[in-house]
Amino acid sequence: MNNISDTILSDEHKLLRDETKRFVTNEVRPEASERDPKKEEMSAELVSQLGEMGFFGILIDEEYGGLGMDLKSYAVIAEELSRGWLSVGSIIARGQSLAGATDEQKEEYLPKMASGDALKSIAISEPNAGSDVANMQTRAERDGDEYVLNGQKTWTTFAKGSDFILTYAVTDPDAEPAHRGISGFIVEKPAGTFDRDGLSGQAIDKIGYHGWKTWEVNFDDVRVSADKLVGGEEGNGFYQIMDFFEEGRVHTAARSVGLARGAIEDSVQYATERVQFDEPISEFQAIRFKLADMVTQVEAARALTLLVADAVDSGERADAEAAMAKLFASDIAEEVTSEGIQIHGGYGYTTDFDVERYWRDARVTRIFEGTNEIQKRIIADDLLSS
Repeated sequence: MNNISDTILSDEHKLLRDETKRFVTNEVRPEASERDPKKEEMSAELVSQLGEMGFFGILIDEEYGGLGMDLKSYAVIAEELSRGWLSVGSIIARGQSLAGATDEQKEEYLPKMASGDALKSIAISEPNAGSDVANMQTRAERDGDEYVLNGQKTWTTFAKGSDFILTYAVTDPDAEPAHRGISGFIVEKPAGTFDRDGLSGQAIDKIGYHGWKTWEVNFDDVRVSADKLVGGEEGNGFYQIMDFFEEGRVHTAARSVGLARGAIEDSVQYATERVQFDEPISEFQAIRFKLADMVTQVEAARALTLLVADAVDSGERADAEAAMAKLFASDIAEEVTSEGIQIHGGYGYTTDFDVERYWRDARVTRIFEGTNEIQKRIIADDLLSS
């Protein structure tokens, strides 16, 4: 069927979508179906291919070796990649940007990020400071030409695999309000290890999102040179995080749409092939109505996501709208993937079909980039302050 949301896309966006779709069909889905049921991470070869395709540099300016594309392009690519494997649709965010970086930091890191030669992980959340970013307890104290970091971060996906951990810590504990005392640091490390003095990590066992690992990371007198302070000034970290969230919530909405699409496409195929009572179950009204509801919901989520991306590309501030897209698309993703399992019946509850993976992965989209309860707070605050 034709998607009315395609009218929001240019011919260039459609070509980009089709190229990504071929890559997903040939490279991503086969690996996801093989590795995810065994809780195996995506291969280094697949990550390298993502770099060769330019997917880590979609939003990075051409002067730094990126593609210099818009947020809508990012959403289109993320949707297609996530339709194949959420972890792959997510890892591309480990390039893209370095919010608040100085010109010198951009020149040093962005070209390597765009090519996939240096990928970041991001350490924001803590055991007692998830959505409440301003309550973080990790400290960074100045000591001559260095800062000394102490604390614990959690939910740091790709921490071990990354080349550096973009770590947010309190540099001014007396700041009023508290969020003005937070700064970001580039904590370099060898990719694939925590081999740096004072740095360690423990993997978190998850129910899904198996294509890459998520970590608790400990900082025990980790020393960072002052030139790794992102932006070169103290106290801007909170605003860097907020800038990242607008982009990140559009990314999450697109990823959610990709997961839901996967459930629909697989369910349509299964329903037309599965025969019960001498006819395909796609002829049963109960199945047809489910599919109709599913595709309507996903089309609405895609349209909202692309419209928000379009607004941001036009220079508008769209914090509340990005929260709406993330809230709606992730709720729909969990509902639609669950219905996909129902259509598959008992087979949907096995690892023989990808639909169970879509469902497990969809659940996390309602949590990361700020829980959906936080999105509702952002939306309500915007509504009531106008």
